[in-house]
Amino acid sequence: MRDVWYVFFSGVIKMYLDPTTVKYLIKAKISTDGVVEKPDVVGAIFGQTEGLLGEELDLRDLQKSGRIGRIEVNIESKKGKSDGEIIVPSSLDKVETSILASSLETIDRVGPCKAKIEVASVEDVRIVKRNRIVERAKELLAKLLEETKTTGFGITEVVRDAVHVEEITNYGPDKCPAGPNIDTSDAVIIVEGRSDVLNLLKYGIKNAIAVEGTSVPKTIQELSKAKIVTAFVDGDRGGDLILKELLQTAEIDFVTAAPPNCEVEELTYKQVTKALRNKIPVEQYKENMPKAEEKTWERVETVSAHTKPVYTKPSDMGLPHEISTEKPSVAANFQAGQTHKIAATSKLGSSEFTQHDEKKRTFHLLKPKQIVKKELSPIQIKYRETLTKLSGLSKVNILDTQGSVVSEMHVRDLPACLKNIPENGASLVLDGVITQRMLDELSNTNIKTVVGIKKGSITKQPMSLNILTKAELE
Repeated sequence: MRDVWYVFFSGVIKMYLDPTTVKYLIKAKISTDGVVEKPDVVGAIFGQTEGLLGEELDLRDLQKSGRIGRIEVNIESKKGKSDGEIIVPSSLDKVETSILASSLETIDRVGPCKAKIEVASVEDVRIVKRNRIVERAKELLAKLLEETKTTGFGITEVVRDAVHVEEITNYGPDKCPAGPNIDTSDAVIIVEGRSDVLNLLKYGIKNAIAVEGTSVPKTIQELSKAKIVTAFVDGDRGGDLILKELLQTAEIDFVTAAPPNCEVEELTYKQVTKALRNKIPVEQYKENMPKAEEKTWERVETVSAHTKPVYTKPSDMGLPHEISTEKPSVAANFQAGQTHKIAATSKLGSSEFTQHDEKKRTFHLLKPKQIVKKELSPIQIKYRETLTKLSGLSKVNILDTQGSVVSEMHVRDLPACLKNIPENGASLVLDGVITQRMLDELSNTNIKTVVGIKKGSITKQPMSLNILTKAELE
């Protein structure tokens, strides 16, 4: 007799049968008025059908010849009664299988208990298998079609990106992310982060090196003494701060910037080449920088026969509107250097400015009042200290509600670790840029505050997250 294997899972019997012998499955339900077990039911089936259908359909002979498989019974007893299922595998033809199935309903006793057996169905195993094949084929076809949609498109980009990732190196003792041609090239391009280097590599520019933070590494300082250096920064406040640091600590020869409110890692090939082509000498950039910081004007009154308030802003005192006291961004300075149209800067002294109108009123310009810095909470001070400690290390710290470090990792390992944030983690501090993808991942965790050097291109900020940058904590 061929073997038949059964697996019980969630109360359902799954049968693994030899497809060369089994064609049909007889499924019947049994209920008895007393407690019975599987051997009692099997014995009743063989005993009460013996000689009933003649020698050709005798169950014992059919089982010995392998035309009937092993009879399986799954039965449970509750409150003095038993209910279950009987399964009989058959390799007989349809007529013989149907006769055999109907004979099961003649059994009225199992041991000493009254019993009732009702045939639920006679299944064609081949049809069941055929349906299973169809369903599985649908799944495989859907998966194949989904893969086909993406396969073949962007192959060049995928291969090129893989090569660029392999090409990026860690240069110098500080292990700054850099292109492979830093040593062989006479000129280098200093950018802000690893993503900027990768973007330039994508366009064939292999002599870029990243600062990775606002603190300029010694490696870049020494490199700037031997190479022609171009500072290529983002067109935002973060770019202003990094460029200011570079001008103070490294020997920069040329300056260029991404368009306003854009980052180098987001630029297209045309934007990158245009920015590098329009770079300006550092001396010209310094000339375009404002010669005085923005001043704060306050309201005063003069004592006269007709006392009236004196307006506090230069524009209110009748000064030309073209005069601006605001410090332009890097991108604005860069554009000014290209067109040689530099906005006029106020040259008013801090001692006194006098202007007479038709009634000889006197206006006094007082010294700039001091800007009071906002007080930071204890936890915000912890954030600032942690961010300062991480400066230049490209690392991430997970803090608890008290500001203590519960986990530390490298920035490059952050994407894999976002899904395994410690349970006691309440805030995340990183020496890098806060991105939209990072916020999307953290919105499903227990992290409530994210602190970084600056914000990237964030189009949608989750309501559950509080975002702080280095500038906001200074």
